[in-house]
Amino acid sequence: MSLPTVNTAEIERSRVEQAVAALGTTTGRKETGPAVVLRAPRVGDGAQLWRIAKDSAVLDTNSSYAYVLWCRDFAATSVVAEVRGRVVGFVIGYIRPQAPDTVFVWQIAVDRVQQGKGTGAQLLHALLDNVGAQGVSKLETTISPDNAASIALFGSVARRRAARITKHPLFDAGVFPDSHAPEDLYLIAPTARTTQEDHR
Repeated sequence: MSLPTVNTAEIERSRVEQAVAALGTTTGRKETGPAVVLRAPRVGDGAQLWRIAKDSAVLDTNSSYAYVLWCRDFAATSVVAEVRGRVVGFVIGYIRPQAPDTVFVWQIAVDRVQQGKGTGAQLLHALLDNVGAQGVSKLETTISPDNAASIALFGSVARRRAARITKHPLFDAGVFPDSHAPEDLYLIAPTARTTQEDHR
């Protein structure tokens, strides 16, 4: 009896597509639908950011108060994606006090209804374009080793901007008081656009 042939390339491609869909990255297929509006967050968006983070089942969900406060104090280094008046994704970050040329991405998430449409990448590109005017040329974020979706997303953004992406261990699991996974530090630099046609 002959055994069925297993196409390992196809299995790997399927696994990657499933992973990147969780943060709204695309793998070459363009999706059509309502226009996505990218803008700075407002205090009234905080509750929806909290819901999206909670529903992601991947992010550490902070208190609802933290998201409302973030929308007030860090709006200049954060972006929300809005479709038909409803927030469907967000990226929140801050300029590192010790490194004013670096934006640290704290969290990024996309609502399930918006996943697979490139929204995660749009959010990151919008953030980098915004903070670039403030002299920011580097992006930092931390990702746990098992978060394939985030690793793929940030890697795709680095490639589109012709930037280098590096990874180093940052926080070992032992520094956390709970069962939190270790976090690796990812650095993307330089983050400036190379041409106006980039990441369309």
